[in-house]
Amino acid sequence: MRRYFPILDWSKTYSKDTLTSDLVAAVIVTIMLIPQSLAYALLAGLPAQVGLYASILPLVIYAVFGTSRTLAVGPVAVASLMTAAAVGQLAAMGTPEYYGAAIALAFLSGLMLMGMGLLRLGFVANFLSHPVISGFITASGLIIAAGQVPHLLGIKASGETLLELLHGIFVNLLNINIFTMVLGLGAVGFLFWSRKHLKDWLLARGTRAGLATVLTRAAPVAAVAVTTLVTFAFGLDGYGVAIVGTVPQGLPTPTLPPFDLALWSQIAVPAMLIAIVGYVETISVAQTLAAKRRQRIDPNQELVALGACNVGSAISGGFPVTGGFSRSVVNFDAGAQTPAAGAFTAIGMALATVFLTPLLFFLPKATLAATIILAVLTLVDLGAIRRTWDYSRTDGAAMIATILVTLGFGVESGILAGVALSLFLHLYRTSRPHVAIVGQVPGTEHFRNVDRHAVITAPDVLTVRVDESLYFPNARFLEDFVQDKIAANKAIRHLVLMFPAVNEVDSSALESLEAINSMLKASGVTLHLSEVKGPVMDRLRRSHFMHDLTGEVFLTQYDAMAKLAPQLTAKTLAACRRDTQRAVAG
Repeated sequence: MRRYFPILDWSKTYSKDTLTSDLVAAVIVTIMLIPQSLAYALLAGLPAQVGLYASILPLVIYAVFGTSRTLAVGPVAVASLMTAAAVGQLAAMGTPEYYGAAIALAFLSGLMLMGMGLLRLGFVANFLSHPVISGFITASGLIIAAGQVPHLLGIKASGETLLELLHGIFVNLLNINIFTMVLGLGAVGFLFWSRKHLKDWLLARGTRAGLATVLTRAAPVAAVAVTTLVTFAFGLDGYGVAIVGTVPQGLPTPTLPPFDLALWSQIAVPAMLIAIVGYVETISVAQTLAAKRRQRIDPNQELVALGACNVGSAISGGFPVTGGFSRSVVNFDAGAQTPAAGAFTAIGMALATVFLTPLLFFLPKATLAATIILAVLTLVDLGAIRRTWDYSRTDGAAMIATILVTLGFGVESGILAGVALSLFLHLYRTSRPHVAIVGQVPGTEHFRNVDRHAVITAPDVLTVRVDESLYFPNARFLEDFVQDKIAANKAIRHLVLMFPAVNEVDSSALESLEAINSMLKASGVTLHLSEVKGPVMDRLRRSHFMHDLTGEVFLTQYDAMAKLAPQLTAKTLAACRRDTQRAVAG
C-alpha cells in the first residue's frame, strides 16, 4: 500500500516541527501561487478563477500519491501555452465549448499518465532528449513572453508562432494605451528589481533574513495590490486599461468533462504531448530536489500521481497541471519537509478563492502579463545552444531545429519535431556503433584500441571490439566493417569479435552474425567470440548460431589470444615482467 500511497510512509514520522516547516513553506508558496495561477489561466485562454481552481484539489491529491517531498504541483507556463494551442483550434476563446475542451484535455491527459504509471512506462520520457526538451522550453518561453507584450502595451495582437505575434505587435504599435503601458512596464521593472535586489535591500535595512525572504517572494502580490489600487483610484478602466473583472467567489463545484468521442479524438495527441512534456518537467524537478536531501523518487508512481492530479484538476473545473520548477524550488528553500506543505497551500488557495476574489475586479491584465514574463524568461536559456553545439553537433542541431520549428510553426509542431528528432538521433547514433581493432598492452592481459595505444597484435589474428548493443539499425554496419577488414588483409586467419559492451543481440543482428560466420568460413577465416555477457550468451545458445560457429567462445580476450597466438602473447607478457623485475632488483 505504501508503494501506491506514499502518504502512509511519511505520515508515520510526522511531527510538530515538521508541521511548522510545512506551514511556513505553504504560506510562502501560496503568496507566490495566487498571482501565478491567475496569470496562467489567462495564458491558457481561460477565466482567471480557473487558475485558482487548478491550484486546490491537485495539490491535495499529490500529497496522497506523490513521492517527492518538495514538488509543488499546479498550473505552469508551458502546459498553459500548450492548452491554449490545442483548444484554440477547436473552439472560440471565452465560449463554454472552449472551457469544456480544456477540462477534457486535463482529464484525458491525466488518464494517460495514470495508465502509463500503472503499466510502469516511465521510460517513455527518455524518448525526448535533454537538448530537445531544453530547446522546446526555450522556444515556448519566447513565444509566451512575446504573447504577453500586447497586454503590456494595451494593444491587440495574437498568433501561435513568434513571427505572427511580432507582426501583430508591429502593425498595432500606434494603438498603444499609455496608461496600460505605464502599469505594465512599471510592474515588469519592479518584479525584475525585486528578484535581483529586494532581499539585499531589506537585509541592509535590518530586516530579518526569514522575513526578507518572505517579502521578496511576495513581490508579485505587492505588484498586484498596488496596480489594482491605482486602477481603482484613478478609474483607469475607463481609459482603456483591461482589467480582470468579476471573478466568481467561492469554491469550484465538481464537474465532469464533456464525454464527446469526436472531441476526445481531436485532443488525444495534444493530451499525450502535454502528458509527456509535463511528466518530463515534473520528474526532472523532483529528482533534482530529492538528490539534495538524498531522498528517493519513484518515476512510475510520479506518473500515477501527476495523472491523478490532472484528473482532479478536471473534476474541479481546472486545466492541465504539472510540477513547476520555480515554485518547487521556492517550496524547497522555504523548508517544506513533506507533501503536506502542498495540501496546506491548497487550503490557502481555497481561502483566497472564497475571500479575495472580489478584490481582483480592478486587477490590470498588464500586471498578470508582467508576472508571466518574469516567470517564463527564467526558462529561456539561449546560452545552452552554444554549449550543446560545442559538445555535440548532432545534439546542437536537434536543439536548434526544435527551437526553429516551435517558433515558426507552434508548440505542437515543435514538440512533435522534437520527438521525431530524438528518435532519429538515437537510431542514427546506434546505426554506426563504435568498433575498434584492439591489441595487447605490453606486459598486461589488457587489450586496447590500436589507434590510441601502443599495443601488440598478431599478424593472422584480427580482434574487433564492439562497443554497442547489436540490433536492426546497426547489424548491417558490423557486417560491412568485418567484410572490409578481411578483404583488405589476406593474412588474417582468425577473427575475434570482442563483446564486453554488448548487452543485446536482436534477431536482425543474429542474422548478421550468421552471415559473418558463413562469409568468413568461405574465406578460410575462423570466427571466435570473447567476453560475451551471460544474458547474451543465453540467447545465442538458443539459436543455430552456436552450433554453426566455426571457432570458440572465450571467457576473456587474453584467453583467446593465448589460444590463437600463444607464443606472441606469452612473449609480450613475459618480456615486460622481466624488465620490471630487473628494474626492481636494480
